[in-house]
Amino acid sequence: MKVQEVMTREVLTIGPEAPVRDVAKILVDHRISGLPVCDAQRRVLGVISEGDILFKEHDPTTSRRIGPLAWLVDGASKNAIAKAQARTAREAMTSPAITIAPYDQVAAAARVMSERGVNRLPVVKRGELVGIVTRADLVRAFVRSDEEIGREIKEDVLERMLWIEAPRAVAVDVERGTARLTGKLGTRSDALALERLAARVPGVVSVEADLTWSVDDTTRKAKRALERTLR
Repeated sequence: MKVQEVMTREVLTIGPEAPVRDVAKILVDHRISGLPVCDAQRRVLGVISEGDILFKEHDPTTSRRIGPLAWLVDGASKNAIAKAQARTAREAMTSPAITIAPYDQVAAAARVMSERGVNRLPVVKRGELVGIVTRADLVRAFVRSDEEIGREIKEDVLERMLWIEAPRAVAVDVERGTARLTGKLGTRSDALALERLAARVPGVVSVEADLTWSVDDTTRKAKRALERTLR
């Protein structure tokens, strides 16, 4: 499943010179926790969130510290002070924005959100904002029917990614989010890749694989033989 299938296309944005007070009002009125800051060409300059605005509600100058690692804290404090003194979206926003492409997989969006600790990703195509994907969107993508999950494993994973015919080579059965894969593949690496990719499909809770293969190309001997044929 790709990001463009779950993203919101009608995106609320704010200009860089908008007062922080106006940003706060938009967040409250629309019950959202953040929004992209864009220029006139819809290029994403940054993202402003509730967290950025909350810096204005405390005095970061009182949290300076001393010690061998004080320079690390002081760097963060300077950023906090700048946000606390911000008057416009440009001054308060977090930049550069962490973005994702519409053709990226939903699994990639989930990984970026988890690793970078963000709740939303502006979706950018050729430098222009085309949508936004949130954690809530990814959760909704996870709650799909077994039929939809099975179809994605067959069409996207088996046929498009691995070029494997389904159901002739591999039978796919999904029940309550558990994907069962049965069949014979050409190589062991294909079988391992199938298990790994199927597990990343939104909605898959677990994978039960009963797969065999004609060639175990994962052994050192097999790898050396393959290298010789490619010389």
